[in-house]
Amino acid sequence: MLKKIKVKDLKLGMYLQEICGSWMDHPFWKKSFELTEAQDLKTLAECGISEAWIDTDKGLDTESEIDNLSQDEANEKINISLQQAALSSIKPVTRVSMQEEIEIARKVHSKAATAVTSMFQEARMGKALQLEGIDTLVDDITQSISRNPEAFLSLARLKTKDNYTYLHSVAVCALMIALGKQMNLDPALIKDLGMAGLLHDVGKMMVPDEVLNKPGRLTDSEFTIVKNHPLRGWEILKASEGVSAIALDVCLHHHERVDGTGYPDKISGDDLSLFARMGSVCDVYDAITSERCYKAGWAPAESIRKMAEWQEGQFDSTIFQAFVKTIGIYPSGTLVKLKSTRLAVVIEQSDKNLLTPIVKVFFSTKANSPMQPEIINLAQSTDSILNAEDPAKWRFDLKKLSGI
Repeated sequence: MLKKIKVKDLKLGMYLQEICGSWMDHPFWKKSFELTEAQDLKTLAECGISEAWIDTDKGLDTESEIDNLSQDEANEKINISLQQAALSSIKPVTRVSMQEEIEIARKVHSKAATAVTSMFQEARMGKALQLEGIDTLVDDITQSISRNPEAFLSLARLKTKDNYTYLHSVAVCALMIALGKQMNLDPALIKDLGMAGLLHDVGKMMVPDEVLNKPGRLTDSEFTIVKNHPLRGWEILKASEGVSAIALDVCLHHHERVDGTGYPDKISGDDLSLFARMGSVCDVYDAITSERCYKAGWAPAESIRKMAEWQEGQFDSTIFQAFVKTIGIYPSGTLVKLKSTRLAVVIEQSDKNLLTPIVKVFFSTKANSPMQPEIINLAQSTDSILNAEDPAKWRFDLKKLSGI
């Protein structure tokens, strides 16, 4: 039976069917789940949501069911939950500003780009992948994202049509890690996801350059060659030591769609693993925001809007919602017009609301002239975003304005 109760009355052992309010207002990627961790109760109490629906057929009720447990059983359940919450917070990483993290992130990103380029070139020559040290690299990226995700993710978007294939893999690695953190997945699993992102496109090394870098429309035969890259990548990874099952899965299935129209196996719905569905979202976002040999990249906010239109057939909607929470409705680097008619560039996300990021105001549209730059946290301001703007229209160097 479904029952609406106050969030303050939730207890461990209840089955949370739905949180009242918009999915943007709460921090969970799952729509429904059993409450087994004390940390989840704490998060619910602090996120500003006042009511939730529970399913008493799948979990405890509000009244007497908890009393059916012996005191020892109740204490054991609570102690296990507290231990799980404590283990999940071992060695916490202190959050820092983007300005503090950007130089460290720049060094890690450069190191990652060099490692992936070397590794993929070996694959092109038919050699087995050498993964020594790659796990440490993924750890470095994870630490940077833990300190401030905006720094590394902003750098990961900076790529040209010439280095796209290599830096795309670095970007998907970072996005998979950030998404895994948003979904509160186990740290060991997040590391595997980062590795999967780093390796997911290795099969493109088997695609001839004249096809991979063709500026015009591909012929049917050329597109068939490109569509074969997940299988070729899977074969390369299968022959390499130390590659996890998750990396193999994401490599083979990151171009599948939830409606079954993807490739190579046309898998659909729940037959697609969680990891492949995550890989699909991260892969598409970085691809459409990047400059390619055949098209210019879309602005981050426009990309999110397009993906929202596609999500019913292409993406898992729950994972897509978690992804939007990861990077924001107005991702860092987005040019926006404020209610005050000033222009600003988004530099960081706010912990409060997806619609109120931290921005750098720098231009007055009334005066049609630059103004003294000012950092504004819109969560603490009376100003607000009217809309995202096209950077090409204004001819601004957003990379310079963002400080990256």
